[in-house]
Amino acid sequence: MPTAFDPARVGDLDLRNRLAMAPMTRSRAGAGNTPTDLTAQYYAQRASAGLIVTEAIQPSIVGQGYLDTPGLHSEEQVAAWRVVTDKVHAEGGRIVAQLMHSGRIGHPDLLPDGLIPVAPSPVKADAKTFTKDGPKDSVVPHELSPREIETTIDDFASAARNAIAAGFDGVELHGANGYLIHQFLSSNANTRSDRYGATVTNRVRFAAEVTQAVAEAIGPRRTGLRVSPDNTLVDIVEDDPETLYATLLDHLPAELAYLHIMEVGRRDITQMIRRQWNGALIVNPHPSLPMGTATPEDISVVADGLADVVAFGSLFLANPDLVRRLHAGGPFNEPDRATFYGGDHRGYTDYPTLDATG
Repeated sequence: MPTAFDPARVGDLDLRNRLAMAPMTRSRAGAGNTPTDLTAQYYAQRASAGLIVTEAIQPSIVGQGYLDTPGLHSEEQVAAWRVVTDKVHAEGGRIVAQLMHSGRIGHPDLLPDGLIPVAPSPVKADAKTFTKDGPKDSVVPHELSPREIETTIDDFASAARNAIAAGFDGVELHGANGYLIHQFLSSNANTRSDRYGATVTNRVRFAAEVTQAVAEAIGPRRTGLRVSPDNTLVDIVEDDPETLYATLLDHLPAELAYLHIMEVGRRDITQMIRRQWNGALIVNPHPSLPMGTATPEDISVVADGLADVVAFGSLFLANPDLVRRLHAGGPFNEPDRATFYGGDHRGYTDYPTLDATG
C-alpha cells in the first residue's frame, strides 16, 4: 500500500502527495464577494498539500449563506480567484474550487433585492445564521420549482466553467454538512412528492444531476463530490443512510475525479463506500467523535487502504507546512477550534503563517 507521502493521480490531476487540505469557511471576502490578496497568501502558504480544496464558494447570489463568503458568478470574482490559483501554482500546488449552495441555511439579510433562501421544500431549519446584526433564526425557505431546480443546476455548471477560467485544477461539489445538495438527500428537509423527493431514488436525483452537469461542463475527471453520511449538522436527518449513499453511488456519473467523505463517526459507512466506489476516495477522518478533529495519526487511512488521499482541515489551518511536520512526526501547532467551527465566522483576524513554529 502507498503512504500518505507518495504521489497519486486523481482524475486528471497528478498530486505530489496524498495529503489534502480540507475546505474551511473563512468569511473574509472583499468587495463584491471576491477573494483578497490575503486569501492568495493563505492558500499559497499551504501549497505543499497534494491537493487544496478551497473554502466554500457560492455558485450564485442566492446561494450565499454566510457573511463575506466568495463567489464564482461574476467576472470580478473570476479575476480575483485567478490571483489565488496563480500563487498556488507558482508554489507547485494543486487547487480545486469547492462550490457550495447553502440552500435553506442563510438569511434574507445576507441577500439583495428581497431574495430569501431557497430549498427543496419550505421547511425551516432549526439553525441560526450570523448577520451584520448578530445571529438570527433561519427563515422558511422558498421551495424550488422544477424550473428553478433546472436554473440552479445551470448555476453550478456555469460556476464550474468560471472556476476553470479562474485557473482552478477542478471543482468539488459540496454535498455535505446540511447545505442544498445535502438538503435534497435529507428525509426531513426534502418533503417533495415529485421526481426530486418521496423515495430514495428521487432524493439522490438532484445530487446526481448537479454532478452530471458539472462533469459535462468541465470534464468528469476534474469533478469531485463531497458527502457526509449520517451527518445531522444544521438540522439534517437521513433515514437509512447506508441505502441512501449506496443509491447515490449508483447514480453518479462515471469517471469522476474523486469522492470526498467527511466522516462524522460512521467508519462503517466509509468502509461500505470504499467497497462500492471504484474511483479515487478522499477521506476527512472523524472515526469516533462526530464533527471532531482529525489527528496526525489519521494519515494511516491511506496505508490501511481505506482512502487514496487523506484530508485535514484544522491541522492545515494551524500548521501551514503540515506536510513537512507530518513527515517529521511533529511538532504540531494545536488548532484553535474557534477559528474554524461555528456559525460565527466573524472576528477571525490571524492566519497562522510559516513563521509559527509550534
